[in-house]
Amino acid sequence: MYEPIRTKSVHTMAAAAPDVPHRSREEELEIRLAGQLTALLTVTDELHALAVQAGDAPEGAALAAAADRIAEQVARLSGGRHPLRAEPSDGGDPSRVPVLHRRARTLAGNALAVATSRNDSPAKALAAERMAAHDAATDARDLATA
Repeated sequence: MYEPIRTKSVHTMAAAAPDVPHRSREEELEIRLAGQLTALLTVTDELHALAVQAGDAPEGAALAAAADRIAEQVARLSGGRHPLRAEPSDGGDPSRVPVLHRRARTLAGNALAVATSRNDSPAKALAAERMAAHDAATDARDLATA
C-alpha cells in the first residue's frame, strides 16, 4: 500500500555529523548565566554613574561594590576573562533611574533562574541579593514620590 522510504533520515545524519559543535546543557547554562550577569553589570554601571552624578555617595559606593562582585562572577563563568566595562557618557538622564532599577531587577531574576538551574550557589546568592536591592530602591522611590 505504501512505498518504503528509500532515503536516510535527516535526523540520523545530523546526529552522526562529527563536524557540528555540540555543547552540553551545563555549558549552555553557563553561557546564558554569564550573559545575564553581563547585562546586569551594564545596568548596574549605568545606575552607579547616575548616583555619582546625583551626589549620592552611599548608593554610588554600594553600586560600585555590587558591579565589582558581578564582574567577578562573570569572569569566573567565562574562564577568567573579565567583561568589558564601558564608562557611561555624560551621566545620562536621572529620570531613567526607576526604569533602570526595574530592568536590573528583571535581569537579576533571569540570572537567578539560570543559576538555580545550574545549581550555582555563588551566582544564586548574588542574583537574589541584587533583586532585593533593586526592589528596595524601587520601593523607596515609590514612597518618596507618593
